[in-house]
Amino acid sequence: MKKTIKVENLDCANCASKIEKAINKVEGVESANVNFITQKIKLELIDENYNTIMKEIKRVCKKVEPDCTLLDD
Repeated sequence: MKKTIKVENLDCANCASKIEKAINKVEGVESANVNFITQKIKLELIDENYNTIMKEIKRVCKKVEPDCTLLDD
């Protein structure tokens, strides 16, 4: 499953890189690409357990960058 998520309050490219590395370590994520310029995350996820995977992605993002907010549909 491919998904694009909007990101708010992503302050710098370094933070985007840290978030990308953290998301790529989440079980169920096949790939993640965080674009600082567009303020979006492009994800490829395993279809099973979508809600669980998204909760974990949001948790790791908050851990890396507490001010960052992911806007999932």
